[in-house]
Parts: sequence; structure tokens; C-alpha cells
Amino acid sequence: MRDNPLLDFNGLPRFAQIEVEHVIPAIEQLLAENRSRLIELLSETNTPYSWDNILQPMQEMGDRLSRAWSPVSHLNAVNNSPELRAAHEHCLALLSEYHTELGQNGALYDAVKTIADSDQYPSLSQAQKKIIQNNLRDFHLSGVDLDDDKKKRFKKIKQQLSQLTSSYENNVLDATNGWSEIICEPSQLAGLPDSALAMAKQTAAGNDTEGWEFNLQFPSYFAIMTHADDGDLRRRFYTAYCTRASDQGPNADKWDNSKSMEDIMALRQELARILNFTNYAEYSLATKMADSTDEVIEFLQQLAEKSIKVAENDIAELKNYAHAHLKIEDLQAWDLNYVAEKLRYHQYDLSQEILKPYFPEHQVIEGLFSTVNKLYGLTISAIAGVETWHPDVRFYEIKDQQGILRGQFYLDLYARPHKRGGAWMDECIVRHAQNGLVQIPVAYLTCNLTPPVGQDAALFTHDEVITLFHEFGHGLHHMLTRIDYSGVSGINGVPWDAVELPSQFMENWCWEKESLALIAKHYQTGNVLPDKLFDKMQAAKNFQSGMQMLRQLEFALFDFNLHINYQLNGQPQVQHILDAVREQISVFIPPQFNRFQHAFSHIFSGGYAAGYYSYKWAEVLSADAFSLFEEKEIFDRQTGESFLHNILEMGGAEEPMELFIRFRGRKPEIDALLRHSGISTES
Repeated sequence: MRDNPLLDFNGLPRFAQIEVEHVIPAIEQLLAENRSRLIELLSETNTPYSWDNILQPMQEMGDRLSRAWSPVSHLNAVNNSPELRAAHEHCLALLSEYHTELGQNGALYDAVKTIADSDQYPSLSQAQKKIIQNNLRDFHLSGVDLDDDKKKRFKKIKQQLSQLTSSYENNVLDATNGWSEIICEPSQLAGLPDSALAMAKQTAAGNDTEGWEFNLQFPSYFAIMTHADDGDLRRRFYTAYCTRASDQGPNADKWDNSKSMEDIMALRQELARILNFTNYAEYSLATKMADSTDEVIEFLQQLAEKSIKVAENDIAELKNYAHAHLKIEDLQAWDLNYVAEKLRYHQYDLSQEILKPYFPEHQVIEGLFSTVNKLYGLTISAIAGVETWHPDVRFYEIKDQQGILRGQFYLDLYARPHKRGGAWMDECIVRHAQNGLVQIPVAYLTCNLTPPVGQDAALFTHDEVITLFHEFGHGLHHMLTRIDYSGVSGINGVPWDAVELPSQFMENWCWEKESLALIAKHYQTGNVLPDKLFDKMQAAKNFQSGMQMLRQLEFALFDFNLHINYQLNGQPQVQHILDAVREQISVFIPPQFNRFQHAFSHIFSGGYAAGYYSYKWAEVLSADAFSLFEEKEIFDRQTGESFLHNILEMGGAEEPMELFIRFRGRKPEIDALLRHSGISTES
């Protein structure tokens, strides 16, 4: 193919030119070139192996492959089609085979080990040494020590897992897009705010339909679950949402992930056993901060013990309010959000809907950029004329106080069909230096926030604002790195249980009066958030915090116990292990038809396998890091620059605990997290 845009590494991806037929030829060509180049590198034995003649070329080969694959993977997530999906899955198998080959290449392992044992090693930079250490570890985790039969089985398992996890995610996407409800009777929509009705009307009109169309995209689903007075309507939407991609619900068996989950788990456990780990959780921790499975379980259970009484009070409060004020005698799972929103309003005269007019999209974005400027002295500007994958997508650049370009990013804010749910940051281009020239890092920042309705600006809930700040924290970690080696640049090489530190850290500025003055202004009047509303937000900040904490701990304990206890006996176990965790810590058991796990993409297809605990683990770090700003001022520039230099710029070049201590002056303590969550450190 004469002009394949995926093979053009000059500048940004050429999204307007990328077609499905470009994908497979580009990846096949790069893999062939990389294999050939590796043979050349390993055959050049006239001079001793060094960073310059083996590891630097390997970094450059990996960077080219990453730059070609990144837009393909991203388009598959944000603009999915059957044709792109097929090409994506075909290439996943090729990439899995290639990366396993690298990890099991004994000659390459010997070359890296030779460098590690050589006289040149002490003179290498800290980042170079960390890459070598990580490489040697990862060779063992890829099966370089195995005999030939086990190597073949390991490679086969990796390919099967690649296919299964992709299939799992496709099923979730299809199931989310595969159900909606058109409502023509206004009385059924009692309680819904005008903004939700206008959005549903716009959706219906876009599909040439009368009435109001609600679907399982989160802004639409959340509006029903939070505001609809019709309990049967809430039940239908809850059922459709919590049975996605399963054997239950309105689309039972259509995109069922039941077998995929069991197959994924069996293969993960087999892979861990081949490498002589007791279970997949142990294998997972080999690349994380936590030292042992016992340490993780103890950490999660400690948080659960401190939270359970608060959560029991939370659920009792909901039940009492539902009975006394809403005539709901038997509180059901589809009532929880609805009753909680009513109770919040009753107790604090506050709701998400009251706050939304103060969070118009343009002000939130401007306030986010101003917050970053005050903390780190960075300037963020929009850049026009950049090719994107959708008209709503915007592009920005970040410059430091010296006017030096530090990073660029695409911003894709709104929920829409054919786009994966949730919110994430991903790498488009990684910082990397070659021949003295630095490659500027570029990020994708993707959300599924409430889109604009009609001519009005998009109005966000406060929770959506927090989501945006969270993902931008990940983006800053990727874009502000000063490390010139892609293996430990940005988020690369950062242990998974530390990677959430910068993201959760940024969330804190969504709650402070001084920063809210930048973020929150009424979309019609331009007035800042009134003191009265701010005081209500603060009073309600930890509303139902015990329930929220236990919900996240349930997810984390389910994930970790699943990857410890799953047995290779051919029997379905996923539901049983989830039920056991719920019996242990949940204060509200969902109905039997609930199939939450069938759409739990984080652990089955999103990289958080035996790692979901990372959110809470890193939240201890982020809360404690922010407490230093609380001791000084939330925009204290000296403290901000210390966080910038010690955390954001360092990537994975050093161990995260060392970096945290350098910033905070001590090891992290759990007290700040409990205090921020309204949970007593004494409980």
C-alpha cells in the first residue's frame, strides 16, 4: 500500500485518512521489520552489547509499533464498526504473538543481562537502569525460563486471552447499545428534569422517532435511575443495565459473557501456574507496589472494617426515609439512587440537578486549565485544524513557564453510540528521545459526559466534573514527563497500584472554594457558585460515603479473591466468588438476576485484573499528598512544583514509594483518606 497513513510518523495521526484496509498491512509490515531488525541487532557480535546498540534500537522499534497501533486501538474504542473490530482483533493476535516472542527470546535476554552485569551499567542513567531492571523481570514473567513445550503453551494462552478479553469488551459495547426504550406517555416521565427530557427528545429525533428515547449510555441511564418517580420504569432500566452481556434480562444470552469470563479466569490461573506462581494475583503483584496478596487483602479488609458501620447507618437511613416519605416499603436495588437523591435534597436542600447550571462545559474546561496553571505554571491552548475522529473532538497543547511545548491532547467529552462506556486516558504518542530530538507526548482524554442539548452548552453534574479532573490527572502524568526513554516515560513502567495517584489527586480541586471559583459559574448569568450552595456541597460531600466506600471495596475484594481462589476444575465459579464477597461485606445484596460482573470491563478486559484494589491503594497516596496542600494553601506554587518535579515528571524511572517520600517527606498514612471520606480513624 503506497501511502498508508498508519506508517506516517511525522506529526499527529492522520485520522481523516485512516481506513480499515490500512490496519492489517501496517501492523504486519512493522512486525516483519521489527523481527528482521532484531535478528540484525543480535547478530552483530563484533562489539559488546550496550545500551546504544541493542536497547536504544529496541526502544525505537517499540515506539514505531506503538504509534501505528495507538490510533487503531483508539478508533476501535471511540468509533467502533464491525469492519474495524475484525481488523483490530486480527492484529491483537499478531501483537500478542510478537510480544510473547520478545519476552521469550533467550538471546535478547542474555544481551540485556550482559549489559546489566557489565562495567557500563553504573554509568547509565537512573531511567536506563530502571528499564533494564524491568526488562529482566518481564523476561521471567514472559516465560523465558520455560522449556519449549511450556513456552508454546504460554504463547497460546496469551493469544487466547487477547481474543477473549476483546470479545468480552465487544459484548459489553454491543449490549449497551443494544437496548433502549421509547416513551410516548409523559406521565411515565414524572420527576425527570427538563435537561434529561430534552436530551431524550433529541435522541429520539436523531433516530426519526416520536417521544422520548432513553438508553443505557450513562447520562441517559443515570437520569432515569436518579429522578424517575415511576418505580417500574426504574426497575426496567436497572434490569437492562445490570444484566448487560449476560444470561439474564431483556437481551438474555444475546451477548453473553458467562463462558468468556470463566475461560479468561481459567487461562489466567494456568498462565500463573506455568510460571510457578500459586495464583494469578501473585503473578499480578510481581509488577506492583504491594508486596504480597496477604498485604492487599489485609489493606482492603481494614478499610472495610472501618467503613461497615458507617455503611450500615447509610442504608438504614435510606430505608427509613423511603418508608416514611416515599411510601416505599421494601427498598429495592433500582430504588437506591432515586431515594438517595431525594434524601440528599431533604437533608441538604441539594441535588446534582441544582448544581448543573453552575458547571457549563466551557467554564469547567477553562477552570480546569486555570487550576493547572495556578498549580504548575502551565498554559493550555486550543489548536485548530487538527484531524480528529469526530466533530466534537478538540485538540490542545500545553506549554510551561518558559514557553516550551510539553504535551498535546485530544479531548472527546460526550457519550454517543459506538463509543465504549466509561472514561479513560490513553497514550497517542509517548515521550521519547532519538538522536537528541524529543518526541512530544500526546494523550487521548475520553469521557462519556452529558452532551449539549439544542443550542445550550453542555451542563455537567458535579460527579462528571470530578471524572474529567480525574482523567486529566492521568493525562498530566503522561504529558509532563521529563523522561526520554519510552519504557519508563509518563505512565509507562509505573506500578499499576500507583498509577491512579495523579488522577485521584486532581479530584480534590473539585471541592475547594478557591478552585470552584474558577470552575463553577452559572451558564446564563456568569455568577460564581454562591456561598450557600458551596456550604451545602461541603455538608453533603460525604453523604452515603460508607456505602460508596463499601461498593468500591466489594469490587476490589471480588477481583482479588477471584484471582486468588479460582480453581482449575472446569466448574463455573465467578458468580459464587462474587456472592461470597457480598455476603462478607455488603450491607445491601442486589437481586439474584444482577450480573454486574458480565460488564466489569476493568478486570476482564481493561488491565485491572487482580489490580482493582489500586484505586483504593492509590487513594491513600493521593489523599495524603493533598493533605500537604491543606496544611499550606491549595494553590501553593512551591508545593505544586514539588509534586510536578517529584511525581508527574518522573514517570516510572524510580519506585513510586521513593518518589512519594521525596514529595511528602514521609511514607503515606491512611488517616487523610478516612478523613476525606467522613470515616473515623478510630472506628
